Amino acid sequence: MAVRILLPWRSLPILLLCLLFSGGPVPALSLAGESDELQIDVSKKGLGKEVVITQGAKEWFMMIEVTPENTVVVRQEKDHDKYLVDESETHDRPLVAAEVDAAIADYINSVKARARKK
Repeated sequence: MAVRILLPWRSLPILLLCLLFSGGPVPALSLAGESDELQIDVSKKGLGKEVVITQGAKEWFMMIEVTPENTVVVRQEKDHDKYLVDESETHDRPLVAAEVDAAIADYINSVKARARKK
């Protein structure tokens, strides 16, 4: 028996941040049918985090690596074995945990929005 919890949309960002702060994987989220299911896995990586989102043969990846001197953000998107996006950026300061969590949550939301459009 599945239990459904209905929350107002305003509670969703808070719920996502709670899940991200837990450091554990985020359970799979379903957008439509079984074939369109997004699998989302968030893991802690040192002072940063990484997220891998898959939907069939598509994969989205974001890693935020924080050092005392800077922060490196890597984003990749691939379909089967073909990379559609492969970019990185370096920030000249370390991001704090709340900024890392917000960036990961924003990335997850952007992937979910793009996956819905297709």
